Amino acid sequence: MAKFLTSSWMDDLTETINAHEGFKSSIAGIELTLEFKTSDAPEGTEPVYHITIADGRAAAAPGPADNPDVTIINSYETAVAISKGELNTQMAFMTGKLKVEGNIGKLMMHQSMLSQYATAAAGTTVEYD
Repeated sequence: MAKFLTSSWMDDLTETINAHEGFKSSIAGIELTLEFKTSDAPEGTEPVYHITIADGRAAAAPGPADNPDVTIINSYETAVAISKGELNTQMAFMTGKLKVEGNIGKLMMHQSMLSQYATAAAGTTVEYD
């Protein structure tokens, strides 16, 4: 079981989401890079990581993206709540717990992919601080 926001977790996340048929079919033809910034990530974790979607695959990796389409900023508490399924991203955004910068229109065009991502990512076994 990998600790949330570590490189091991990102490896597990990549494997899990790419194995999910619904997610795989939802990313066909999509090229999108999402960068995530967690303002108060615990020591030993990656406060910035990104997910790149291209050529029918997704890959999560530590560090900032070269040219993200969208940057998502939230606290560790919010990131954990979203990861656990206790808070959905739309509610987090509407209540100001999550901020989005960049090409929001491009993100909105892929709502079905985002829903499939949430379902697929829920299959990742995670340890939280």
